[in-house]
Amino acid sequence: MNIFLVLAHPEPQSFNGALFRETQRLLLKAGHVVKTSDLYAMNFNPASGRRNFLTVKDPHYFKPQAEEMFASETGGFAQDIEQELQKLEWCHLMIWQFPLWWFGLPAILKGWADRVLAMGRAYGHGRMYDRGVFRGKRALLSLTTGGPREAYEKGGIHGDIHSVLRPIQRGILEFIGFSVLVPHIVYGVNRLTDDDRKQAFIYYTRRLESIIDEEPSLVGNY
Repeated sequence: MNIFLVLAHPEPQSFNGALFRETQRLLLKAGHVVKTSDLYAMNFNPASGRRNFLTVKDPHYFKPQAEEMFASETGGFAQDIEQELQKLEWCHLMIWQFPLWWFGLPAILKGWADRVLAMGRAYGHGRMYDRGVFRGKRALLSLTTGGPREAYEKGGIHGDIHSVLRPIQRGILEFIGFSVLVPHIVYGVNRLTDDDRKQAFIYYTRRLESIIDEEPSLVGNY
């Protein structure tokens, strides 16, 4: 299986960084082909603009979707965007590894989505959800939270985690055609003991061993 790993954490020695490296190691050991994007290490620029393109559709007024469509038709994406698009098109499974910040994606990962998921290449002309460009591919969110599990349960102080993640899973990944697996969540990561962390690694390792056979969630069932 071709697997694309995306990491969004500024500290390589963080728990997210460790999960990213362990995921890569285990998947390679299992015989999968793995490509990665460590966004902070790449110094990926999350701010969208004309830097996304080699081509110009309208030099007087910048409309991102119009420029994306034109670049899709003419091969006009900047190298950093084209490389990421090719990884998306190549993979069978994409895994995003990130900390939940302010109930959403870190800015660098949201900016990655803004710039890379371009109209014409990732969606457009009615190609969305079950008719999406990437239908047949799967995606997994692997994330950490600062708060404990009970804070993200129904009735918890932060609200149901599945509602928190819906804009990402439904509004981004399913929108472009990915089938989304049940998210992998490590709660209260800053409060974990060394034994807790070891157990978290063991649990995730077991899941990765059978990831190829794992069924996606029901569409929109968050």
